[in-house]
Amino acid sequence: MEIVSDRVSIDRSGGRTSVVISARLPKQKEALLVAWYLCWILVGVYMMYARTKLPEGDPLRQYLLAFLAFWLYFTVKVGRAVLWRLKGFEQWRLKDGVLTIKDSIFGYGKARPYFVENIQKLGALNIDRTSFKYQLNDSFWTIGGERLGFEHLGRKVIFGKGLNEAESKRVVSVLQDALKEARKKAVAQ
Repeated sequence: MEIVSDRVSIDRSGGRTSVVISARLPKQKEALLVAWYLCWILVGVYMMYARTKLPEGDPLRQYLLAFLAFWLYFTVKVGRAVLWRLKGFEQWRLKDGVLTIKDSIFGYGKARPYFVENIQKLGALNIDRTSFKYQLNDSFWTIGGERLGFEHLGRKVIFGKGLNEAESKRVVSVLQDALKEARKKAVAQ
């Protein structure tokens, strides 16, 4: 097993290549994210309480109901991001001619398979680091931050959440070598 950084490890054994990327944050950012989420929950609980204290015909009740609907939506979205940062990881496995990419929280997540013969243009994404979209996607309170991608049957697939430039280069070279080996095996069969 090769340790690329404290978050990224590569395992090339038994005819397979596996890459695991942890979504963990530094402790200060992790504490800030959890504290912010707890405050968000307290705001929602207080708004629910305040709504129950209003009289039945008050139009503010409808406003608070709409507010609570948005609050619930963002509670779920941010809650998923908090779980991702605390217990999540991204796993790629190349085995038997299939590249499987899985975003996992507590070991649960959907594994997406891609046949090696259909993968084209694997590499780092062209990212404008000065754009607002990049800054938002790279924030520690979101699940995004993909750095790598390829084309599969005409569709773009992006992965490699939170990788820095050095990690991206190392992982891409390992993955490209593994894809070449897998394609050779597929042609030989």
